[in-house]
Amino acid sequence: MNKAARFPSRRPALLLVDVVNHFDFPGGDALGRATRRIVPAVLRLRERFDRAGHPVVYCNDNWMQWQGGFPDLVAACREAGGDAGGVADRLAPCEGHYYVLKPKHSAFLCTALPVLLAQLRVDGLVLAGVATDSCILATALDANMREFPVWVPRDCTAAITPERKRRALATLQVAAGADTRAATPRR
Repeated sequence: MNKAARFPSRRPALLLVDVVNHFDFPGGDALGRATRRIVPAVLRLRERFDRAGHPVVYCNDNWMQWQGGFPDLVAACREAGGDAGGVADRLAPCEGHYYVLKPKHSAFLCTALPVLLAQLRVDGLVLAGVATDSCILATALDANMREFPVWVPRDCTAAITPERKRRALATLQVAAGADTRAATPRR
């Protein structure tokens, strides 16, 4: 993880927030398009974590489907096609990845994430996914309250509009002390 060398963590985890998404809500079409654009950067980041042997944890909304599991969400998005299916096809978990279903915005709220991170001996978090101004923001603030260093690579998150993403990243820098530099250097 050469780029993460400046990140103050020896055992970071990559949290992929709500990347398995049906985009079936007001603004979902715009968010789906924005999410498809970040998929290549997210895949490169995930591959860096895999190569380094660092944990990758999918933290996904359960979309109020209380009788299913994470594989059911992936299957439903693939079946839906469009942006939901395309993103699910490319970003579905690989062997060795973890997942946590969440009922609300933050991946910490009412989930087993704190226990999982402790068992994995994680000492820093990298957040990627959607939406920058909602679930990424809530999760980053909760991570900061738990004293995790937080990196939210600006090229690995999406929001319904560029302005919402820009404002959320600025808030993350100030309120959570988050690093928001890109995961992929500009050429």
